[in-house]
Amino acid sequence: MTQASVLQYEAPWPVFALDWCKTPAPGQTHRPRSSFRLGVGSFTEDYRNRIAVIGLQDERVLVEDDYTDYADFTILADAHHGYPATSLQWQPAAARAAAGTELLATTGDALRVWEYAGEGAAVVSGYVGRPAGSASRLTLKTVLPGQSKVQSQNTGAPLTSFSWSEKNPANIVTSSIDTTCTVWNIDTATAITQLIAHDREVYDVAWLPGSTDIFVSVGADGSLRAFDLRSLEHSTILYETPAPKNVPPPSNSPSSSARPPTSPLLRICFNPADSNYMATFHMDGSEIQVLDMRSPGQPVMELKAHRAQINSLGWSTSDQPVLATAGDDCQVLLWDLSNYMVPVTSASRSRMNSPRPDAKKQVVTDPVMAYSASSEVTSLAWSPQIGGMSMNTGQTVGPGEWLAISSGKSIKALKV
Repeated sequence: MTQASVLQYEAPWPVFALDWCKTPAPGQTHRPRSSFRLGVGSFTEDYRNRIAVIGLQDERVLVEDDYTDYADFTILADAHHGYPATSLQWQPAAARAAAGTELLATTGDALRVWEYAGEGAAVVSGYVGRPAGSASRLTLKTVLPGQSKVQSQNTGAPLTSFSWSEKNPANIVTSSIDTTCTVWNIDTATAITQLIAHDREVYDVAWLPGSTDIFVSVGADGSLRAFDLRSLEHSTILYETPAPKNVPPPSNSPSSSARPPTSPLLRICFNPADSNYMATFHMDGSEIQVLDMRSPGQPVMELKAHRAQINSLGWSTSDQPVLATAGDDCQVLLWDLSNYMVPVTSASRSRMNSPRPDAKKQVVTDPVMAYSASSEVTSLAWSPQIGGMSMNTGQTVGPGEWLAISSGKSIKALKV
């Protein structure tokens, strides 16, 4: 009997937003099914998009390869979302929702907070398949469209992404095409602060792990910036992309920018094992830049192996610095960067502008694993560490991580 290494599901629509549930469902901490829930969002060019929570159809697939002929996942609950969700995230593991429920949030035309109510404690029986007619529900709890500082419309501009504070789960920071970032308190449904973060659209944002005050953002102006809620008068530019070569200077027409064109940065994420390190990539770029907050200004690593534009990236939740990247070349690549990172020392814990022994850029071209999908990979998400969970089949799931990827309508969970 071999442990399953790939779980799969075919969604009824193209998938874009994707995140793995961070915590077991209340009352089900001993059951692996609760740890195998994903939040997913559709991408269709109309106002009929959906978000859904999917879970295991039958938990025996975790220990028996090809146990069944049907899909490994099934929809537990879903809801109408209108415009596509630009980002979807479950509440951090540290968050505490009401008994029997969990929260997840989405961005699009607004920040929405949803309440997911699971099936409750499992009934003890020999049956492990999922009964027909799930009792799970997904209910809209809060809608926060906001008021833009730079636009006069009644509702805020579209939101491109968001980050949920691990340290203070009541706070979410959103990024918008109107150049702003907004910090929300979802408990009180109010905006704590809104700031003009970039010269152009802001595409992504991330809290510094372990901090309640510092977050970073990337955008169409090609810059990566850090903000501190305790001192919002200025931001720290950690990285600016160089202007493309062989591009003529802007003309003198009023519509042209006075600043040379730069390559937009699309995504940003911190390494949870050492939050000095961040990974980002350029629009239409096939290379990943890894930056160190102790030596701002230039990447300390560049990862080169993709053959087409990158769409998504994410760090493993383990203690090892493993980065997953995916793109239009239908490839999912795993990079173990242990040998390229400068260890954290007492002198470097202050992060920004702390001394770093060696800031010379290293080029890495050898991922430790490659997985080929059937079409372009649009998004990925790491599971929390899962292991040691006794199953009522008498089997035990070994420790490890799973990496979920979306490719067209297909979702696959790969055992890493």
